[in-house]
Amino acid sequence: MKIHFITGRLAEYSLRSLLPELAQEAAFDYTIQVMPITVAALMTTDWIAKRITIPPGTSQIIIPGYCTGGLETIRSETNADVQQGPRDLRQLADWFGQEQKRPADYGTYDIDILAEINHCPRLLLPDILALAERLRNDGANVIDVGCDPGESWTGVADCVRALRDAGHRVSIDSMNPTEIESAVRAGAELVLSVNASNRLHANQWGCEVVVIPDDFATLGGLEETVDMLRDQQVPFRIDPVLEPIGIGFAASLSRYHTVRSRYADVEMMMGIGNLTELTDADSGPINILLLGICQELGIRSVLTTQVINWARTSVKECDLARRLVHYAVRHKTMPKHLEPDLVALRDARLYPVKSAELEHLAGQIKDKNFRIFVADDQIHLISAKLHLKHTDPFLLLDALLASGPDNLDTSHSFYLGYEMAKAVTAMTLGKEYRQDEALDWGFLSIPEQKHRGQTPARRANEEQQ
Repeated sequence: MKIHFITGRLAEYSLRSLLPELAQEAAFDYTIQVMPITVAALMTTDWIAKRITIPPGTSQIIIPGYCTGGLETIRSETNADVQQGPRDLRQLADWFGQEQKRPADYGTYDIDILAEINHCPRLLLPDILALAERLRNDGANVIDVGCDPGESWTGVADCVRALRDAGHRVSIDSMNPTEIESAVRAGAELVLSVNASNRLHANQWGCEVVVIPDDFATLGGLEETVDMLRDQQVPFRIDPVLEPIGIGFAASLSRYHTVRSRYADVEMMMGIGNLTELTDADSGPINILLLGICQELGIRSVLTTQVINWARTSVKECDLARRLVHYAVRHKTMPKHLEPDLVALRDARLYPVKSAELEHLAGQIKDKNFRIFVADDQIHLISAKLHLKHTDPFLLLDALLASGPDNLDTSHSFYLGYEMAKAVTAMTLGKEYRQDEALDWGFLSIPEQKHRGQTPARRANEEQQ
């Protein structure tokens, strides 16, 4: 296979350094055409089509990932297979290795998410409905109406009915028989929870219930409640109750194993908020581990909340996690390189910039636009006849000002400060930094609009270099 690479003058050195080893590993021959433009990202497919020269025997053309426009323009001019490569040259190895894509059957799940809205009696109905809609959009299958201990909530039926009218499946989180009765008459399909204190009423509700032990540590009372519900043909699932770390977490995990062994075919649930809400840690990894346990034990529903700030996206995390663990368990494979949206704090892989490439780049740049890189645990600021580097962006800016730039207006200063702040964040956490692009925070990422090189004057200046 013979591949014709299209690039700009500034990227030529890096591309020529990278390709010999890559071509040998991926078994292809190649040619390189350096277009008369400094920055490859400024090329469009129409512009390339007018200037491209195809060597004999070329089987494929690869243009830079940042090029805009449809590939058909180049295909019609060359009658060749045209592909748009990655945005970063350092990703070419992954690109040629056909970086692992999600299998066609990835994304299915068999664990339902019950998302609890806490303290519903204290909330206004429009606020409850708005919360429920957000939770459903994040992946919740059932909205759990959380009641408060004490007096019966007289508005519970109106709340459940409004949620049902909005198309939600609803469960009621209460031990109060009167409150439960009103909720199920209004359309609640599941009651959390039932034990010796209220099980005598369960056969009157006409819906499924969640059974919990009377005594968590010993599972005391569980067998009696299960036997009674079976005799009365009341559908149920069992939650042995997950306890927080320091209060009996390990023992409570063991109880889930015990219950599954004792009741092999019974539906089960795990309330996971006791760990995510009550542990000083981001909720994402905790949710993944707990959903993995549920998947392996055949626990087909989880109850979660997202009250404390570090758990504010728990429902979305559970939605992504249940798909990941379902695929892993079903295919007996590791849950790795399948769900990038769950990798938020650090990136799955870094593509280090080589110092030699930056030194060469600094010698080639003719325009005054600033390029920012992270390399060797430092921020690098490069422009024509300028290459500054430091770990502290404030000192880096001081050095830039000392160099006497004549193109550093207020807007440009703000832009550089913003980009260097991103660079420091990436350097601190071990994330990939690319100028003018948002840092990758998994499913929390917010795309950014490109601001560098957007004015006609600046673009014309770069095209002329």
